[in-house]
Amino acid sequence: MPTIDAQVHCYGRNTPENPWVDPFPGPTEMTGDDMVKAMDAVGVDGALMISVFAIYRFDATYAVAAHKAHPGRFALIKPVNPNDPAVAETIAEWAGMDGTVGVRIMMRPEISSDPADPGLNRVLAAAAKHDLPVNIQCWGRLPQVGELAARNPDTQVVVDHVGMTQVFVPPPRPQPFDDLANVLALARHKNLAIKITGACTYSHEKFPYKDIWDPLGRVFDAFGLDRCLWGTDWTRATALLTYKEGVDAFRVADRLSDSDRARLMGGTLTKVYGWAPAAKA
Repeated sequence: MPTIDAQVHCYGRNTPENPWVDPFPGPTEMTGDDMVKAMDAVGVDGALMISVFAIYRFDATYAVAAHKAHPGRFALIKPVNPNDPAVAETIAEWAGMDGTVGVRIMMRPEISSDPADPGLNRVLAAAAKHDLPVNIQCWGRLPQVGELAARNPDTQVVVDHVGMTQVFVPPPRPQPFDDLANVLALARHKNLAIKITGACTYSHEKFPYKDIWDPLGRVFDAFGLDRCLWGTDWTRATALLTYKEGVDAFRVADRLSDSDRARLMGGTLTKVYGWAPAAKA
């Protein structure tokens, strides 16, 4: 079973010719070549590349170019705007491009908190039509996501980052799993999976981050490993750990059997997104 990272980001330098929209707390750049080098160093076979919202908003041009340079290593996910009346057309166009496997909603303040919002439901309906999972970053808005999943039972919903707030720089939050009850409540929606991405950034300990495993175990038990997808959220997490640590923490965890690890670190992702990296020659 290949090892597949459920979330990485690639982007170019912040220059006057190609300025970033907002600051991003990672390296000055992370090209596709850089990301492949990091993956190769630790035996990660492929990754879902999410176009960086902070830097590029809804323009996935950079991620598309990185994918074209490494088509066997990355699949693509693009943020879309629920407030755009033409978002269904955007999703249809995206679905027709090579290497695309999903779309993403960022639940920012300008996005409605109403689960009946026409724009949000338009995104979920259009994604289902094109067999694209909808990834949702939804810190603080988990009950709304549950209602959206219930309203759109034919849509594969994927909650980002264990569903709870993650920091960009040290120190970790005092109570990093404070919204765990709302996370666990989402497990009743069978069309909803959850990314175990960036989980090491919850830890108050050094590698191998043993204090995260009891709460993560509750997530695994609630959802089942067939709905859990490991990933690093690289490069957002660079100020807190190395890429190797984000990978190896799950490889050495005694809470996981070899079969558990195979599902969590690649098998479930292949089923949810219908994608696997190209076999190495």
